[in-house]
Amino acid sequence: MSDTLTLRIDGAEPPTAAAVKALGAVCDEAEDGGGTGIVTVYVTGAPEPGWTRGLDVQLVSKWERALRRLERLPAATVAVAARDCGGTALDALLAADIRVATPGTRLLVARDGEATWPGMASYRLVQLAGAAGIRRAVLFGLPIDATEALALGLVDDLAPDPASGVAAAAGLAAGLSGKELAIRRQLLFDATTTSFEDALGRHLAACDRSLRADAARVVS
Repeated sequence: MSDTLTLRIDGAEPPTAAAVKALGAVCDEAEDGGGTGIVTVYVTGAPEPGWTRGLDVQLVSKWERALRRLERLPAATVAVAARDCGGTALDALLAADIRVATPGTRLLVARDGEATWPGMASYRLVQLAGAAGIRRAVLFGLPIDATEALALGLVDDLAPDPASGVAAAAGLAAGLSGKELAIRRQLLFDATTTSFEDALGRHLAACDRSLRADAARVVS
């Protein structure tokens, strides 16, 4: 894998077979690359009324599964959001490890007719910010502006220059293997859904792995 893999997602477009394929291709390359470098996803755009026309559950399922691959990659993922960001763009933003927004960005929960679209963006919003923080956005479709998104932890940084935001994110991931990052990420995910007793075994296994690596470095 090269130092950086790049993908651009237009939230004005609904999930398509081409979008699923493009996201899958980036995930393939990241997985084949041994967890070096970072994956950068540039997201912008929000869907217009009627955007779900022609969609079917099978395609939505494929899109969500592709996002889950992105969310679990053995590589650091960075999303950079600009302007209005909803639909597929918001999906990808929320699935990234590090989320950067340019000033003026707004996060928009997609709607299907009069109702909030029942996609996984709402789930990820709640996981990241809690139900109270995003209640009005999910229930009533109110935009979340960049400053509010930063306060809620939905984005990690506001950067007028996206390149500087990506560079800062790359600095955070420097020296950390993709495999190690994937383990830490999974432990983080488990903490919100798994009991202490069930989580303990996984944490001990991760501790054992870390201790063995330290011992090997001392011997060498």
